[in-house]
Amino acid sequence: MNNFLFFLLVSAILVLIAMYIFLDESGQFTKHNHEEYFVIGSFTVGNQRRTEKAFKTWHHSRFPKKMRKQNEIKWSSTGVNSSLRLRTLKNIAKLDIRIRYGYLLRENIPEDFKRNGKLESGLLYAAVIADIIKTYFPTDEKEIYIFCDNRHLKGLTRNEFRESIKAQLLPICQPSTFVDIQMIDSSVNANIQIADWISGALAWHLEKKPLGEDCYKIIKNNILSGKEFFR
Repeated sequence: MNNFLFFLLVSAILVLIAMYIFLDESGQFTKHNHEEYFVIGSFTVGNQRRTEKAFKTWHHSRFPKKMRKQNEIKWSSTGVNSSLRLRTLKNIAKLDIRIRYGYLLRENIPEDFKRNGKLESGLLYAAVIADIIKTYFPTDEKEIYIFCDNRHLKGLTRNEFRESIKAQLLPICQPSTFVDIQMIDSSVNANIQIADWISGALAWHLEKKPLGEDCYKIIKNNILSGKEFFR
C-alpha cells in the first residue's frame, strides 16, 4: 500500500471513530437590543470537512458579490435579506447535522456566577458549554474534538476553561477516550459559522421575532435536544 492510500485509509478511520462538536452563541450574557435570551447552539456531523466545504461553497456562490470575499458570514450580518436567510438555513439543514442547544433567560442567571455584583462570564460560559456537551453522552467515539468560538472569558484563562470542561466530561467518558477542546476564531472555521447560524435562528424563535417560527420549522428535524438553564 503506498503512502497516499495509507493516508486515505487512516483519514477514513478517524472520521468513523471521532466525534466533532461545534458550538457558538447568540450575543452576550448581558441584555442587548431588548433580547431576553442567551442561546448556545451546537451540532455534530459525520464528516466535518464536508459541512465546512458545503457552507463555504454556498457563501461564495449565493451571497451578494460584495459579501462573497468576506472571511465569514454571521447570522447578524447586515445585507442578508429574509429570503437569503431562510435559503441559507435550509441549506444548513440539508447537511445532515445533529443539533443540541441550550438557552437561558438573562434575568435568571444565578448569583453564584457574580462577584461583587459583576458577572463572571467565563465561569458561566464554561458551565453551560459543559452542560450542552454532556447531552452528547454516552457515546462510543474514542476521540472527541470540541470547537468553540474564540471569546473573552472573564474570570477564567483559556487553559482553565479547557480543564474545567474536561474535568466534567472525563467521569462520563470511557477510560480510553481522548478529549480535545479548542477555541477558534469563527472567521477561519466555517463549521463554527454554521453553529452561529443555528444559535441565531433559535434565538429568533425564542424571542418571537419575525421569521423566528419559519427558522425553527426549517431546522426542527435536525434537533436532538434543547434545554433551558436555571429555570
